[in-house]
Amino acid sequence: MSVFKQISEAFYDDAVRMIIDLVNIDSVYDEDTVTDDMPYGKGVDQCLKAFKKLAIEKGLNAEIVGNRCVEVTVGTKGREVGIFGHLDVVPATGDWSNPPFNAIIKDERIYGRGTSDDKGPLVSAFCAVLGLVKHNLVDNYRIRIVAGGDEERGSSCLGHYFHVENRPHVDCGFTPDAEFPLIYGEKGIVNYTLKKVIELKGIKEINAGVASNCVIDDARVKVEDFEGFKNFLEGSTYKYHIENEWFVFEGKSAHGSLPELGFNSGIAMIFGLGNFLNNEFLLKFAHQYEDYNGRNLGLFFETENMGVTTYNVGLISYQNGEFSATVNFRFPESVVIDDVAEKIKASTDCEVEIGRASPVLYFDPNSKMIQTLYNAYVEESGDIVNKPMTIGGGTYAKEAKNIVAFGSCFPGKVDHIHEPDEKIDLEDVKKSIQLYARAIYDLGNM
Repeated sequence: MSVFKQISEAFYDDAVRMIIDLVNIDSVYDEDTVTDDMPYGKGVDQCLKAFKKLAIEKGLNAEIVGNRCVEVTVGTKGREVGIFGHLDVVPATGDWSNPPFNAIIKDERIYGRGTSDDKGPLVSAFCAVLGLVKHNLVDNYRIRIVAGGDEERGSSCLGHYFHVENRPHVDCGFTPDAEFPLIYGEKGIVNYTLKKVIELKGIKEINAGVASNCVIDDARVKVEDFEGFKNFLEGSTYKYHIENEWFVFEGKSAHGSLPELGFNSGIAMIFGLGNFLNNEFLLKFAHQYEDYNGRNLGLFFETENMGVTTYNVGLISYQNGEFSATVNFRFPESVVIDDVAEKIKASTDCEVEIGRASPVLYFDPNSKMIQTLYNAYVEESGDIVNKPMTIGGGTYAKEAKNIVAFGSCFPGKVDHIHEPDEKIDLEDVKKSIQLYARAIYDLGNM
């Protein structure tokens, strides 16, 4: 048995307990409890403190940096290997089989929000480090683990860590927040918001979506003609239910980078309202964003390396006479964001607010770090079929220099991140500890 498999066997039970304890903390950003000392709210603060406590109890150096990240360090000399994971999670919408913040083990899986994105993988990497320390395999390199608290809303945690606290970048490393074998390229990402002061006659209020990077699965509207709209929907194919005054359109949540895996009930709702009210503004909006790859906008792009553009409408609202919709736009390397922004503005009569762009990330697949990580994966998994890839998702690899996304979702698995019944297989926890231990050791001795 290899030493890395020994590490996995020895720390597996600890890892399962740690994952459950962290998942049981509701670490969704909570604006109502934000303070200077808790910039992301009470739940995220509690989770950061819990992770720091775990590290200290295991004999490692740990501190909370700027109330936004936990930093754990091992070793004092040589190359520094970085591991960047996050403890915040997206809201737990939709129908769950079990409470999302009360982790359970069922059918050899742990279920709960954050099991796979990203508490479980972060714990696996943490336990890999513990095993390397125990076996005296950290002697000529250093390790730094950074656990952030705001990855899901744009990674302001790492922005503060690097640019306000002025913490140095690592020499090499990874974030355990994507898929195996590894990710050498990530699409660019930018959110933009369409706003218009307009009287939408017949509509009282719209509230749809919880985050720009999630496909809307719950879209709510109050209308003036309750019975008329009810009769209209009863003769249609829309999936909906009624809660008091709200008509609730039902969809399927998915990660904003993979809108094809979900069903956007926000767009369905806008189509329904547009047809019921014969409203050209709503019908135009719904038609433009019905194709989530941008064909109806005339803004579809595709490259061999990174695939196609995606335009996920993640938030829609109408209150006090103002319509607003936020689009999570992801794009391959051929896209010039300024050109697309101008075309988006020309395609609508709404005011368009363009957010901060997260640029395309690309590493040479033949570079030493990429090959070292891939070889570690092959040696410990035995998988020679699956190859390094690019993705539409955005990870900490865009915020921290010299790292890429490495695991932890194994090929062929679906862990339902950003969906109800998120899970991680117990066998994958054990395998990822082994893989991460090997990868960290190889990077340190690269």
